[in-house]
Amino acid sequence: NNQILAPKDPMVRFQSYLHGGTSSLLSVLSTFPVYKTVFRQQIHNTPVHSAVGQLYKEVMRTLSGTLLFGLQDTLLQHLSRTSHNINTSSSVLPALAGFGAGFVEALLFTPFERVQSVLQNGQNDSRLPTHKSVLVRLKTERLAAGFYRGFVPVTARNSLGSALYFGLKGPVCAAVAGGGLSPLVASFVSGAITSMTISLTLHPLSVLVANMQAQVGRELKGVRGCWKELMESRQWSIVLLYRGGSLVILRSCITWGIATALYDRQEKRSG
Repeated sequence: NNQILAPKDPMVRFQSYLHGGTSSLLSVLSTFPVYKTVFRQQIHNTPVHSAVGQLYKEVMRTLSGTLLFGLQDTLLQHLSRTSHNINTSSSVLPALAGFGAGFVEALLFTPFERVQSVLQNGQNDSRLPTHKSVLVRLKTERLAAGFYRGFVPVTARNSLGSALYFGLKGPVCAAVAGGGLSPLVASFVSGAITSMTISLTLHPLSVLVANMQAQVGRELKGVRGCWKELMESRQWSIVLLYRGGSLVILRSCITWGIATALYDRQEKRSG
């Protein structure tokens, strides 16, 4: 049944944002640099100092995590107070709050993801080699074709992903903890399992977003046109659509497992 959460004072609410940022930062630092540096060196023969320089874009993940955890907690408090007479399961309100937080995350961070996607597309290297050149080019486009290219699938991916994460991690953690695992390990396992479920389910959306946002300077198709083009390039094969996704999904499991464990631990310590 739905439980009414006790109102939090502003400082406690701020701690949710702080804990979200801290856990996201530590999870990124622990899983990203070595893997990404090695990957870039293997594929592009990039010098170490240059590869490390490219990794600072991952700071955006920390800001995103800060917003996601903090805003979800804020929305959950409001939903709990306004819907206390409605009989819902314990996972519905966290999922709804997560959906709202994911929408806001998409609204704020789609432009950053767009710039990063353009930079990572090798076909744009000669025309758009730097952040500045990408920013200047995208400013000349209307929002839907520029900074907010792919906003609809980004919003769907982020909102659904956040709803699933916050709706599932509690029940999964409780089920895992019933097996005798410590709270920290149970949180890690629940975060990893939940992330795997989300990544497998929403991977096609992520591939669509990456393909849409990498495009600049040609006739841009809509969501349906890009999806058709994407599936034709993968020969309408689900297997080919998921090709290369195993490493992404594995890293996501580890990252979100660590982030979940750290966030839950900080929340319990702060009372």
